[in-house]
Amino acid sequence: MFNTRLPLLSGLVLFILALPGLAPAADERELPGQNADPDAIYPPGERNPQSGAPAEWPKITKDQKLFGFALIDRLEYGDPEGTNNYLWDAQGWLGGDTNKFWWKTEGEGPTHGGGPEDTEFQALYNRMISPFFGAQAGIRYDTNPGADRAFGVLGIQGLAPYWFESDTAFFVSEDGDVSFRGEFEYELPLTQRLILQPRLELNASANDVPEYGLGQGLNDTEMGLRLRYEIRREFAPYIGVRYEALYGETEDIAERAGEATSSTNFVIGVRAWY
Repeated sequence: MFNTRLPLLSGLVLFILALPGLAPAADERELPGQNADPDAIYPPGERNPQSGAPAEWPKITKDQKLFGFALIDRLEYGDPEGTNNYLWDAQGWLGGDTNKFWWKTEGEGPTHGGGPEDTEFQALYNRMISPFFGAQAGIRYDTNPGADRAFGVLGIQGLAPYWFESDTAFFVSEDGDVSFRGEFEYELPLTQRLILQPRLELNASANDVPEYGLGQGLNDTEMGLRLRYEIRREFAPYIGVRYEALYGETEDIAERAGEATSSTNFVIGVRAWY
């Protein structure tokens, strides 16, 4: 009997308190700070009517200060079957919160018997289109063992859901050849300083470009797994493995030229940023 009546009595009390005239009016309630002295809250002197800050403080101007960042994502030595090689992959930017100048460079070559191969430079304008992604447009210039080439670039770079770093771009060469590249990385912290980083890169072409060893379709993929130790956040040596493979007509072109169509590299390198 008692358990049945208790909820009824509680509901009746709340109903009575909610009746007009019994609950205190909104204008009669005292809010925190309602009767505080303004002189005790605001500093003395004139104030900016727009921000409320002291008049002598500098005005707030958004997106005017320049910041810079540079990252050597990969600087490594590889040991595949055959000629040992080196590789670099770096990028950085200069700008504000919304607009940035972005640069990128990468390339590789044998440690003995020749200079760099497939050296690439990019100069891009980056415009933030969301808190985590920027749209990029600009130019790319390649220096190869053959003739050099220039490209127009249109891409998107940023941090995808689940913390995947994504860098995708379409390239249009000076001859009208269209290609695509996608790079994806993920960082898996094992400890505060020990980081495991899987990486995937793929390249595809919409045209046959046999003079550069490229066929239509998927050209190649590069898969890597690197384990780095951050001595400092800005400096981290690593070890890992990198596997590269060619596909389709690109693979056939390489076979006819007597070149390897796949390779496995055990790598050692360093990652640094400033």
